[in-house]
Amino acid sequence: IKTSIFLSLEWINDVFPQAIEDEPEQPFSEADYRRRKPHPNFKEDINVEKQIIKLGKTDKTRFLTYVVASGLTYGAGENIFHYFFKNAWHGNADAVNIIGTGENIVPCIHVTDLGNIVVSVADSKPKTRYIVAVDDSMNSMTEIITSISTNLGTGKVMHITREEALLFPEITQKVFDTLSVDIRIEGGWIKEGAKFEWKAETGIIENMESVIAEYKKTRELLPIRLCVLGAPGTGKSLVASQLCQHYKLHHLKIADVIQEAVQKLERTAARAESEDNEDDDGAQQAQETLDLLNESKQENNDRYEDQYVIQFFNEKLLSMPCQNQGYVLDGFPKTYTQAKDLFGRKDEEEEEEGDEQPLEYNSKIMPEVVISLDANDEFLKNRIMNLPESVVAGTHNTEDLFVKRLTEFRAINTDDQTVLNYFDELEIHPHHVDITTDNTTNMAQVVKNIVSTVGGPRNYGPTEEERIEIERIETEKRLKQEALEQLELAKKEEEEKKELQRRKDEWATRVNDVKQQEEEVLKAQSYPLRNYLMKHVMPTLNQGLIEVCKVRPEDPIDYLAEYLFEFNPQID
Repeated sequence: IKTSIFLSLEWINDVFPQAIEDEPEQPFSEADYRRRKPHPNFKEDINVEKQIIKLGKTDKTRFLTYVVASGLTYGAGENIFHYFFKNAWHGNADAVNIIGTGENIVPCIHVTDLGNIVVSVADSKPKTRYIVAVDDSMNSMTEIITSISTNLGTGKVMHITREEALLFPEITQKVFDTLSVDIRIEGGWIKEGAKFEWKAETGIIENMESVIAEYKKTRELLPIRLCVLGAPGTGKSLVASQLCQHYKLHHLKIADVIQEAVQKLERTAARAESEDNEDDDGAQQAQETLDLLNESKQENNDRYEDQYVIQFFNEKLLSMPCQNQGYVLDGFPKTYTQAKDLFGRKDEEEEEEGDEQPLEYNSKIMPEVVISLDANDEFLKNRIMNLPESVVAGTHNTEDLFVKRLTEFRAINTDDQTVLNYFDELEIHPHHVDITTDNTTNMAQVVKNIVSTVGGPRNYGPTEEERIEIERIETEKRLKQEALEQLELAKKEEEEKKELQRRKDEWATRVNDVKQQEEEVLKAQSYPLRNYLMKHVMPTLNQGLIEVCKVRPEDPIDYLAEYLFEFNPQID
């Protein structure tokens, strides 16, 4: 017997006007499918379903057909809910959007469970030909989106109108219609006759943590956690900023992390001043923490104690942005103790004195690649001295302060318990990069070296706007390069033309010089002959011509010749 199984999402887009009027809270089952009235956009799909069921009734001994009506699928890389997962993961917006009121009930099922149901239908060949595939949840759209935002994003949601939703390119008309479903559905055969192991029987909200992990793994949205360390003046911030730009990571600098944490405490503490929040324990606790911070700062030469700085960094590393995209730690931690306190696990029971335990760490915040920028002191001093005055002014890189910072760094990195040793002990061996061999602009060679070690990005890649901007920049760069090449070619042609003209002029000058020299040589060689003719020939010739004129003989030439023979002067 051949079996054909047709997967359909159209059940959830249909309405049951009589049932809704009689019992609005009563869930629909497989037996109600004949009473459906299709959504206008899905009439053809419903006709296909009916035709498939009809074909299966023609000869049951040879051909069986089933329609598995699925709820909205979730899991793997996400499909219908992908827009919400993506927005929450990026965290660019303050809140994740909810279409309309969000009170509509959305029947769902995990894509793995749907696959298991199809296999079970093929194996067991049930009598029921129309099978509903949904999990036990009957969550509203608001509940689902709020759970996504809480577990993957900022935890905030915002309602938008249905008209506004259609303005987003990711929400097509079909996706919009599907997300607008409002129906309670209850599975029948899958509860009574199906035999398979559920992956998410209780629904998407109850299994949100595993669903998010599956979503990240399927789309390879794994955080990249980097730590850039090195002596003062090695260019840690410059390298870290370029790595953040390349991988779209969060740049964690000590001053920025502290400032953000203090400002957050100040905003929270400010609520205590309001009459409506006088009993706000969180606000009071934040004010107490601020008082302790100010006291610590005054007692430690305007610096915060390590315990507070480590607390701020720990909170930042555990935040959703760093957990989703990743981070680049810029120059922190500085010591073995700071690294151990920041990344080590906080055990409730203290270790017995003298009982050495292997180092354990929090894998959620531990950097996967540690980069050490290496250079000798002489190179670093020359590097800082060659910086423009405008860059050095107002920083710690003045000559005196830099030497002091460099000395302090070398002092705490001479024993066996350096911050790099901490990572070595955990088998996270630092990647050493010698910056003295990099002569490129903005340490491009160092960054390229690190990128080859870390590998490719693990995110969504450029957005449509970013892609257009990249294409625009590449086009401008190409056009500029072509213009430079054309300019260079025109310049080369002009130089060749000038060179050709110069050679022609030089050749003409040489030809004239040769002619002049030849004329001078000929002139010099003709002087003796001319002198001879003028002295011995011309006088007789002139006299002969005069005689020819006087006598006017019939043959002047013969007469002149006879005259010259007769009066030819004798020269010894």
